[in-house]
Amino acid sequence: MSSAKAVNLSENSISAEAPVLDQRVFEGLAGMRLAMRRFLIFSEATLSAARVTSQQYQALLVIKVGSMITMGALAEQMLLQHNGAVQLVDRLAMAGLAQRIPSLEDKRSVFITLTSEGKALVEALAKVHLEGVLANEPLLAESLSMLRSLALLG
Repeated sequence: MSSAKAVNLSENSISAEAPVLDQRVFEGLAGMRLAMRRFLIFSEATLSAARVTSQQYQALLVIKVGSMITMGALAEQMLLQHNGAVQLVDRLAMAGLAQRIPSLEDKRSVFITLTSEGKALVEALAKVHLEGVLANEPLLAESLSMLRSLALLG
């Protein structure tokens, strides 16, 4: 997974002499953002109905992928400070969705795993989210393809 790159848009970096972009770049970016926004609205409604926050769902996915994940690895994958990950796991544990398992090798470390309830919930939510992603696939694929071909043209 790659980290997001920050873009510096200071007054000095934007000039009147900047090359004019092809109109299709704007169309591609608008289409991509529309597909992402549609999916995010769908996702938020789905998660709200399940009484799970977006951050909690993301954590459930990360834990599911890692099976047994350390608090530090969870924090890194969630782009959180360590104490933020601890609080998130506290909320997941209180909801019965995750649990801490002490490390046998390092008494200071704990592993985070999903409970059976957490596994069932992330499985059900993932099925619904997969349908939501696929519903937006045509617009997203078309937009990305347009942007890719324009980027290659230079």
